[in-house]
Amino acid sequence: VDVGVAQKAFDLRLPDLGPYSLDFTRAGRHLLLGGRKGHLAMVDWQRRSVQCEVQVQETTRDVCFLHNETFFAAAQKKYVFIYDKRGIEIHCLRDHTEPNVLQFLPHHFLLASVGKSGFLHYQDTSTGHIVATHRTGLGPCAVMRQNPWNAVLGLGHAGGVVSMWTPNITTPVVKMLSHRGPVNAVAFDPSGHYMASAGADNQIKVWDVRTFKPLHAYFSYSPVTSLDISQRGLLAVGYGSKVQVWRDALHTKASAPYMTHRLMDGVHLADMQFAPYEDVLGLGNSDGYSSIIVPGSGEPNFDSYVANPYASLRERREGEVAALLDKLQPSTIVLDPNTIGRVRKEPQEVQRQRQAEAQAANAARLAAQRAESDSKRKMKGKNKPSKRHRKKQNNIIEEKKPQIKAQKKELEQKAAKKAAASPPPDVPRALERFFRK
Repeated sequence: VDVGVAQKAFDLRLPDLGPYSLDFTRAGRHLLLGGRKGHLAMVDWQRRSVQCEVQVQETTRDVCFLHNETFFAAAQKKYVFIYDKRGIEIHCLRDHTEPNVLQFLPHHFLLASVGKSGFLHYQDTSTGHIVATHRTGLGPCAVMRQNPWNAVLGLGHAGGVVSMWTPNITTPVVKMLSHRGPVNAVAFDPSGHYMASAGADNQIKVWDVRTFKPLHAYFSYSPVTSLDISQRGLLAVGYGSKVQVWRDALHTKASAPYMTHRLMDGVHLADMQFAPYEDVLGLGNSDGYSSIIVPGSGEPNFDSYVANPYASLRERREGEVAALLDKLQPSTIVLDPNTIGRVRKEPQEVQRQRQAEAQAANAARLAAQRAESDSKRKMKGKNKPSKRHRKKQNNIIEEKKPQIKAQKKELEQKAAKKAAASPPPDVPRALERFFRK
């Protein structure tokens, strides 16, 4: 490998405060480490610079970033705490009691936690309100992973059951008996079509989430404690001090691992995660942190509107505002997000029944109209437009007729008076002017 890639593989020796859990930002630029004995650190691992470091002096079981590297959450002994990029405590979420594992839903701004009490909590980090609290009813839980395609949370329980939850329903939307023993790890493919689960029965099973049926299974020499799937579909399996990376192990059954890595003697793996947009696998262990190079694991082409590893301060602020404006409501979390906005097609039997009812109603209405028309006395030609116009004109004439008759009578009376006052016919015309009118 070249010098630039070789620098991405390094070890951080922190033997006194481990084992360590870890998390990467969505852009893959920053790394968050959380030691079991209270050591929290945020590192710009590409530049090898420590952004903040704090000792909370309390048991820390899990850590995760929020919407970007400015805030992160830590699942401590009793509650969940929120810290900023300087390591200053911002909030204490007292509703999340005795948490074991955390997950953040970036498109919905929801922080989810589950712990010893077996309650699953959803809290909106933009408003601070508790969105939902579900009682799983399956005992303490320490395994949780979100499906990046639909934001459904998958929980692994001690009875070998994997349950899937949404904040809208108080019961699991899916409940599968996956293993004959406790479920130790769960991971989802970025496309949301495949799920990998590992249990105490030394089995690694790959499931088709669309049909909820197992595709194939792999055997491990000891119970697997960590699973992760990269952006390009590589499956990482960790148990004890050994890490295996399987290629093309989801669509088809692979015959041999793609890569195998072993930690130092006496070092046990606690957590692992692929770095987004990088061919790097981060390993949190009892001795600190290690990163190994896995060729072909990261997506080479990033979308700056989704996650930009090289974002400036202004771009990060604008992206934060845009993410808040595009924030999705918790009610949009469903098993199949394609159903949102789709017209629901009814079964053919229901369609036939409604069509028959509509035809019967139309026939009854037509029969009623025909009966009503037959009962009426037909008057042919009485309602033509020309007839209506002529009738209207006749009404106008009838209104003016008395006035016209009065005027005509007055004229006739005047003419009669004038005729009565005329001179006799035997009077000469020259003397007519002398006749008294």
